[in-house]
Amino acid sequence: MKVSAHAFCWDVVGDPSFRSRLVDGGIGSVTLAAAYHATRAATPLHPAHQTVDARHAALYRPRRPSTWRGRRLFPGVPEWVTSADSFLEASTSLTDAGVAVTAWVVLAHDSRLGYLYPDVAVTNCFGEPYPYALCPAHEEVAEYAATLAAEAVRATPAVAVSLESAGQMGLAHAGCHDKAEGGWSDNASRWLSVCCCRACRAGWAAQNLNADQVVTALRRAVREDGTPDARVMEAVLTTRHAAAEALRGRVVAAVREAAPGIAVMLHAQPDPWATGPSPGLRTGAGADALLTPAWRVGPAAVRAVPELAAFGLPVSAYVTVLPPADPADLDAHVRALVDAGASGVNLYHLGLASADRQRTFRSLSTMVATLGEP
Repeated sequence: MKVSAHAFCWDVVGDPSFRSRLVDGGIGSVTLAAAYHATRAATPLHPAHQTVDARHAALYRPRRPSTWRGRRLFPGVPEWVTSADSFLEASTSLTDAGVAVTAWVVLAHDSRLGYLYPDVAVTNCFGEPYPYALCPAHEEVAEYAATLAAEAVRATPAVAVSLESAGQMGLAHAGCHDKAEGGWSDNASRWLSVCCCRACRAGWAAQNLNADQVVTALRRAVREDGTPDARVMEAVLTTRHAAAEALRGRVVAAVREAAPGIAVMLHAQPDPWATGPSPGLRTGAGADALLTPAWRVGPAAVRAVPELAAFGLPVSAYVTVLPPADPADLDAHVRALVDAGASGVNLYHLGLASADRQRTFRSLSTMVATLGEP
């Protein structure tokens, strides 16, 4: 039974105590961000800073001109870190200490590119773009994602890559101070998460549907909290999954060419309509394992494990120890996930956790280790 803890490069670089916290916590694997979206991160235990303001999405590797020359979509440079290759520096430090490193790569969640080029952003049925979300139906986006993932793992000691937002992003998970939560029912949110950009409209047209009529049906479903007819829903879902699967296929192929032998994990949910950093799946898309969000304690998160296991791949559970998670609930929650078939537990997030929450890492990793014993 494997336990991995998530972290950012800036958590590792400049903090000699980071590795000792891993040892104290019984954690032998770190999922380390190599390409990540904008965030303001707490670093409560770092000796040099208390916060890091990552103002835009960035690649934490050198941005090689030979790779990105002539492309409209290319990753941002993280001016807020001092190392020119902070992922390599951090991953090498961990590997030298005997810690296995998985490269954590965020693909379609990029507000910088979405604001610069709204024509490739997810666009809802009211014509409103979601600039934090790049639509996989665009060839340019798929090419960007594949190149980004390959550059993230190229010439590093990473033994695996964890692909987040490898598919359709939707209404939620915007990244700014979001004031939209609760404005719509779950049903209406589903239809507001359907991308209606020109590439997706072309996909519906290929299925002999009038794109304007599809948009009208989606708008009516949002306004009336209803449901479009079955033909529209199937066309929308087929178009979405065809684009997402094509993107994932290209990303996986590019990663394996850049780093032969590397294991590939996909963030995913069993609901085929799910959008966001862990999109719904219809196939495993050549991955070696899946990671499903289990942040909310309860039966829904537990059920997702065997439902995803139906794809024939190992499924790890993604669990947060941060507030509002109650440490008193997490022991039973993790036990239930393992009993449901989880092959591992990925804990979020070692760099963001306060000293009190570090104890939760230790207790959970110790407990999971005992669950894996004969």
